[in-house]
Amino acid sequence: MSNTPDTTSASSLPTSMTAQMPMPALESVAKILVIDDEAPIREVLSASLQDEGFDVRTARSGDEGLRMLEEYRPQVVFLDIWMPGSMDGLDVLKEARPRSHGCEFVMMSGHGNIETAVKAVKLGAWDFVEKPLSIDRILILAKNILHVQQERGEKNALLNKLRKNIAIIGDSPPMMELKQLIARVAATNSWVLIRGENGTGKELVAQNVHYLSLRASKPFVDVTCAAIPEDLIESELFGHEKGSFAGDKARKGKFDHANGGTIFLDEIGDMSLKLQAKILRILQERRFTRVGSDTPIEVDVRVIAATNKNLEEEIKAGRFREDLFYRLNVIPCRVPPLRERTADLAALVQHFSEQFARQSGLRPKVMSEAATQKLAQHNWPGNVRELRNFIERVYILTPGEFVDVHDLRFAGLASAGHTVDPVDDEMGEIGSFREARAKFEKEYLLKKIAENKGNISKTAEAIGLERSYLHRKIKGYGIDVEELV
Repeated sequence: MSNTPDTTSASSLPTSMTAQMPMPALESVAKILVIDDEAPIREVLSASLQDEGFDVRTARSGDEGLRMLEEYRPQVVFLDIWMPGSMDGLDVLKEARPRSHGCEFVMMSGHGNIETAVKAVKLGAWDFVEKPLSIDRILILAKNILHVQQERGEKNALLNKLRKNIAIIGDSPPMMELKQLIARVAATNSWVLIRGENGTGKELVAQNVHYLSLRASKPFVDVTCAAIPEDLIESELFGHEKGSFAGDKARKGKFDHANGGTIFLDEIGDMSLKLQAKILRILQERRFTRVGSDTPIEVDVRVIAATNKNLEEEIKAGRFREDLFYRLNVIPCRVPPLRERTADLAALVQHFSEQFARQSGLRPKVMSEAATQKLAQHNWPGNVRELRNFIERVYILTPGEFVDVHDLRFAGLASAGHTVDPVDDEMGEIGSFREARAKFEKEYLLKKIAENKGNISKTAEAIGLERSYLHRKIKGYGIDVEELV
């Protein structure tokens, strides 16, 4: 009977494997504690485990074992159930388990029964083995536990690195309020509706909610509702069976892939009424059917939705279902626009500057105080996304490592707060701000797409745009990607 944590790694060995299987090497010497009142058991286990390269300590009673646990801090404990004295093995397990972070306990007994084994596992034991002991089985258990612990540590390290990479920048009052809300909400399974203008970082908020939650090791699946064609969106979300489409095989949908984790429905306000009804039914029943099938599939997903639209106005206009709104709006969350958090601008500029310098291999540029103030005066209608793209443009167009106000103007930040194309000698012939920005955007996209050899996904990632939004820009400017390859 085992209480093995869930892991998808192929290196975790099930306890039923035979001892003849090769033992994979561990990266460092592991510490193992043996607690048993029988001296022969302690000696044989200690010698056998030491022969395998483990650091082993022993204790002869429950009280001594608890002291050793505090002093030695082992990774694995082999613990006898029946011991004389004030504490037997189950008493030790009950007291030690809650405060032994990451340590796993294997219970041993020569008088074992099913009830004892079940009780031990309920108290948090990894496994239960009967005496006389099989040394081969003991060694496999030790290796198995230690490899799972190693993978767990690596996974936690990756999650911590990811959390750092998606950290929300800014300590202004609106952002501190947002961070506090995220911290409270993340610990629950409640659904969240994120609202805010384009470019404010709604997806970043959704990622923070997911990766700070208990679902962090499970999938985070994002769906841009407006980017999927109407005739394909059911297949994309729910999957389809073989034969549902000509020449196509069976395929899982987004809800399948998000099972156990979080699904992020971005631009939810752009979803058709027909699809809204289907989504509502899934959210209510927590199951769905694939296209071409009548078999319902149970699903466990946390739903986070986002929109830049005023859904109350959309409801009044008959374009959004009121019942779906109230189903999604369990925890309302508003992401403030950049103009409401200008106190964060210096921190954001530094963050994007370091990020782009690291990605491009350039030395970080230093922004003058006057330049920072000039940036703070700009309206930033595209919010944080526009600021990020502008900092990248500064790196491309400014040769020196010191950035002053004239460099900002050269990069396209005019004194009136309008973005123009600084490298066009015929600027005066462009009639409006919209035309100037369009000219710069097209040339900028041409350059970036060419740099990425026509790969739209890589280009979108490199310049900080959503892939679907980039596709719309390419189509709108009539860019022929194949000519750039």
